[in-house]
Amino acid sequence: MWAALAEIPDPEIPSISLVDLGVIRGFAFGTGPGGRRLTVELLPTFVGCPAIEVMRDQIVERLRELGLADEVVVDLSFAEPWTSDRISPAGREALRSSGFAQPPPTGPGLAGETLTVLPIATCPYCGSRNTALENAFGPTLCRAIYHCADCRQPFEAFKPV
Repeated sequence: MWAALAEIPDPEIPSISLVDLGVIRGFAFGTGPGGRRLTVELLPTFVGCPAIEVMRDQIVERLRELGLADEVVVDLSFAEPWTSDRISPAGREALRSSGFAQPPPTGPGLAGETLTVLPIATCPYCGSRNTALENAFGPTLCRAIYHCADCRQPFEAFKPV
C-alpha cells in the first residue's frame, strides 16, 4: 500500500511523492455500505491548501486501480499537524534537485509554533547560505521566495511549520 501511495506525485511539485512529502498519515481497511472500504488519512500542509482535492482524487484513482477495496475514501485529518519534519530524506533530496531549498528541521518543541522570522535558506543550486528572503509569500502559503547572492538564482523554500 505504501509503495502504491509513494507513486503519487505532489500536484504542485511532481518530483516529490505524497508519501515523501509526509502528507499521508496512514490507511485502514474496514467495511462500509458498499462492501470493503479503504480509508486513507491525509494531513494537509495547511488548512485551505489548494491542492487538497487534486491529491484526494489522485489517491482515490491510484488505489481503485489496485482493486483492494470496493470503496476508497480519503479523509482530511487534523489529528496531528503536518510539519516540514515529516518530509523524508528522499523527499528533501527531491526538493533540492528540483530547485527548492530544504526546510530546516523544526525540532522538538518547535513544531506548530508560529515563526516571526524566516530562517536563512541554503541555495539548492550552489549550496551557499548567502541568500536573502525576497518574498515571504510564494506561490502557495507553505513556500517563500529567496535569492542567492552568489549564483544569482531565485529559488523557493518551504516554510518551516
